[in-house]
Amino acid sequence: MKNTEIIKKNYEIRKVIKYGKFYGGHYLDFFIMPNKKKKNHICVIVTKKTGNSVIRNRIKRKLRENYRLLEEKISLGYSIVILWRKTVEGENATFYNIKNDFYYILKKANLLK
Repeated sequence: MKNTEIIKKNYEIRKVIKYGKFYGGHYLDFFIMPNKKKKNHICVIVTKKTGNSVIRNRIKRKLRENYRLLEEKISLGYSIVILWRKTVEGENATFYNIKNDFYYILKKANLLK
């Protein structure tokens, strides 16, 4: 991911969730907040209630890959926290369902170029 940095600090994630704008989809919740840099900052969160570590890591890989495919179309200068909804079962998470939800939310947030 060329123009993206990973958010790792807990206080940075809480700041984006508290002050960022919320966008919800069927599978995902996005919290988006502008930052003053020329790069996007991203964080992917999947809770333990979703399933065991194998399922959680599989979902995270699919989310990161969907972001990577859309990265060139996303506007720069935003901090994005992607939160997997715990009400959705991990086994139902196909790559294309996530892709459609991802595209829908980014379009709703006006982040696509």
